[in-house]
Amino acid sequence: MRNGQINREMLDLILLNVRTPKEREGDLQSQIGSCRVGEQRIRELAEKYTLPKLESLTEELLDYSERLVRAQLRTMPAGVFCAEDWLDDDGVNDTPCKIAVRLQFNPAVAEMHVDFTGSSLQVAGSVNAVRAITLSACFYVLRCLLMEDAPATAGILRPLSLITPAGSIVNALPPAPVAGGNVETSQRIVDVLLRAIAEAIPSRIPAASAGTMSNLTIGGLDERNGEHFTYYETAAGGMGARPGIDGISGVQTHMTNSLNTPIEALEYAYPFRVRRYSYRCGSGGEGKFRGGDGLVREIELLSGAQVTLLADRRKFLPYGLQGGGDGAAGIAGFTTKDGSEFTKLPGKCSRKLAKGDILRIETPGGGGWGQA
Repeated sequence: MRNGQINREMLDLILLNVRTPKEREGDLQSQIGSCRVGEQRIRELAEKYTLPKLESLTEELLDYSERLVRAQLRTMPAGVFCAEDWLDDDGVNDTPCKIAVRLQFNPAVAEMHVDFTGSSLQVAGSVNAVRAITLSACFYVLRCLLMEDAPATAGILRPLSLITPAGSIVNALPPAPVAGGNVETSQRIVDVLLRAIAEAIPSRIPAASAGTMSNLTIGGLDERNGEHFTYYETAAGGMGARPGIDGISGVQTHMTNSLNTPIEALEYAYPFRVRRYSYRCGSGGEGKFRGGDGLVREIELLSGAQVTLLADRRKFLPYGLQGGGDGAAGIAGFTTKDGSEFTKLPGKCSRKLAKGDILRIETPGGGGWGQA
């Protein structure tokens, strides 16, 4: 934008460098529109209440969120609680990526200290998280601890002190690739934080959920109209079982909140045929309370395409708690149009598939809770 108007020269430069310019222009126009609506609403509030009053109310909202969090932290047991978990790999090397946390509750002053020292150094693949992502995961977990819904303000973070070693997988520095840190590593950070908190309050914390967004991207040339297409979607998995209740099957959990694309819309917009979309029965972990099941999705390609996966929980399974079993690992692969055997794909990869190939995604189940 320049002087309130779209800088068409800059926009055209961006659109010349993407394969689906109409969609991207629509995305950018929507974002600009939402900013304008936000600006309008803020101005209306300022006119209605006056700017000093609006600023006062804003500060009170921040303070209210802080009070709720501090009240909860005063009920937590004092002490230090540690946990660790792993990403399968970074997509470049097979070496697992460690995320370790040392969490300390100090109820006397209603504070929580979180230290990720001991986590892996930043890696060559794109699973590095910047500090803002790690902070967001802590924000999410603090909200989960509350017994009531708190306004999602920065006041929630006031009782938190956070250590993220510079140059680590939880605080990556340039030129580390970070695209997957938001969608995958954020999930594992939450898993590790909850695992540590389960040591403090075992009767309140659920087992691990699927722990991956199972990101799928498909791009190519649509033979129906000769135009390029790009499709991106995440797939839900199993929720971890909770104290007193089974996990939910086929649901987005923790750091993701996206909805699935209806099959009718998917097949209309893209050269795909959805062959199967179902629960992955039995993939949830055993226990007194069972973990939720993942999903199975089969997509037949009606045009050749490049398929890219960014997924995890293939080697390190969604953990159970209090004696519950682990959830099943995720699986992905394809069969060719001539009906050959199923070819398994790595969790992080990019492959060229032919027209008629059938891609199959099986997402992880959630961990179980308690002895069966």
